[in-house]
Amino acid sequence: MTSSKKVIFRNDVPKRISEISLKALSFYPELESHTIEFMVDDNITKSVMQAQPKFVSMLGFGKRTYLIKISRHFKLKGKKIPIDDLPEDVLLGWIGHELGHIMDYLHKNTWSMIIFGIGYLTSKSFIISAERAADTYAVNHGLGEYILKTKDFILNQAGMSPSYLDKINRLYLPPEEVMIMIEELEKN
Repeated sequence: MTSSKKVIFRNDVPKRISEISLKALSFYPELESHTIEFMVDDNITKSVMQAQPKFVSMLGFGKRTYLIKISRHFKLKGKKIPIDDLPEDVLLGWIGHELGHIMDYLHKNTWSMIIFGIGYLTSKSFIISAERAADTYAVNHGLGEYILKTKDFILNQAGMSPSYLDKINRLYLPPEEVMIMIEELEKN
């Protein structure tokens, strides 16, 4: 494993993903003192990336650590390609969104995280709230343009199935709301 500033990349994380992850982390100075591990996973279902606290660290032994799982492959217009072949801006937005989840987790104690996990597994309205919170953290940390590029890629370029597109449209902030948030931030 290679580590830098409490960031751990498992040996299977492609160099390009490591570089983009570090760039995304630079938008979140609050995460500097937290340990975040990135790994490539062949067994992610129903998503491309996932962010979660490491279970053992939630048991109260030391400081909580976080894990971002990244699928090894992505289906682009029906063809399986390595995840690191996606455009940099798209990956930056995607990883920035996952880091937004970690920002949301920082404010939750172990009991709140357990309730969060149960809610995420059982309630669509809970998922919507969590996914929109992650997008909001990313936009508020200066990643709005990358979030828009990721959304455009998923919705208009990737050739995703209609059911996946429906899921994205139901659960995540629509591009129009992201643009409004960016405009509001630029005014301030």
